[in-house]
Amino acid sequence: MLRTLYGYQAWANNELFDRLTLIDPQAHAAELHTALRLVSHHHVVAEIFAAHLSGTRHHHTSDNTVETPTLDALRASVAATDRWYQQYVLDVPDGQLDEAIAFTFTDGDKGTMTRHEMLQHVALHSAIHRGEVSRILVQLSITPPWDTLAVYLHRTQPARREQELRPTG
Repeated sequence: MLRTLYGYQAWANNELFDRLTLIDPQAHAAELHTALRLVSHHHVVAEIFAAHLSGTRHHHTSDNTVETPTLDALRASVAATDRWYQQYVLDVPDGQLDEAIAFTFTDGDKGTMTRHEMLQHVALHSAIHRGEVSRILVQLSITPPWDTLAVYLHRTQPARREQELRPTG
C-alpha cells in the first residue's frame, strides 16, 4: 500500500504543478504566492520527515522556507523528494515500519512516531494542502487536477477499466 500511496503522491504533485503553470503570475500574483507557500510548506514537512526516517539532520528551522521558491525550483525539489520517498518505501524492510523514532519538531517540541505513521502523515499532510491549492485554482476558474487515488490507479493502469464486473456477496 505504501508503494501505491507514494506513486500516487508523486503523480498528484506533478498534476498540481501542471495546473499551477496556468496561473497568470501578473494578474494573480497573490494567489500564486499563496499556492506556492502552501506547496512549499508540505514539501518542507516532507523533507523534515525524510530526515527523521533516514536518521539524518535536516536544515529546516521552521515548517516552511523564509523565501518563497519559484514554481520551477519548487517543482524540481518536490519531484526529487517524491523520488526519495518512492525509493524509501521500496527499500524499507516491513519489519522496520513499526519501529518508533524519537525526534524534535521545528518548534522544539519532542515527538515519537513509527516509520509507518510518519509515512502516513507525510502523504495525508500533502493531500490536505494540495486540496487547499485546488480551491485557489477553482477561484481563478482553473480546473483543478482530479486528485484521487481511484483516478491515479486507472490512469496509470488502464487495464483496470477493462475488468469484468463480478457480483459481490
